[in-house]
Amino acid sequence: MDPVRVIEVKENILANNDKKAEEVRDYLRRNKTFLLNLMSSPGSGKTSLILRTIEHLRDEFKIGVMEADIDSAVDAERVQSVGIPAVQLRTGGMCHLDASMTETGLNEMDVAGLDLVIIENVGNLVCPAEFDTGAVRNVMILSVPEGDDKPLKYPLMFSTCNVLLVNKIDYLQFSDFDMPAMKERVSGLNQDIQIFEVSAKTGEGIEAWVNWLRGEIKHWLS
Repeated sequence: MDPVRVIEVKENILANNDKKAEEVRDYLRRNKTFLLNLMSSPGSGKTSLILRTIEHLRDEFKIGVMEADIDSAVDAERVQSVGIPAVQLRTGGMCHLDASMTETGLNEMDVAGLDLVIIENVGNLVCPAEFDTGAVRNVMILSVPEGDDKPLKYPLMFSTCNVLLVNKIDYLQFSDFDMPAMKERVSGLNQDIQIFEVSAKTGEGIEAWVNWLRGEIKHWLS
């Protein structure tokens, strides 16, 4: 009997996705659109932080949002309620966006008329870290209630992101969250990562985060 053939499906999927991601970035370069991929666990405050970011940048840039969820359109409706165009990508059970899904979302938007598109990826600290969406920059949120040990449990997510937003710092006084220990763990995984301490609820720290993003957008559009 012939030996069983073993096919590395995941490797092939990731290789094909990487190729598509580069095509997406080429499309974004031609259209001068900056694509930001925002990832986190459920409940970390992604949508609230997106709304805070929009509040600071909407007078400078034309902004659109792609919301990704297994089901529901509630987040896209929140974004549209403040006058920002949004599309909802229902992944139908998939725990992440890949480059092809991103391309589908971009095709539904008037990308040529947008300076910044923000992806709110599916709430998950595992799968989204593995798949390149074609975004220009990857950002993750870690909220204080989640604990300071997440870099130990989900190292890939912290390794692949350009920015870490530590959200809900207004909760620090009620928590045993160890900020120095968390930063040390993250720096051990990714020396180049930028870390901003923010509160989407109170607005604390948002200006520093927005200044970083503003600079990245202007560089991409220049």
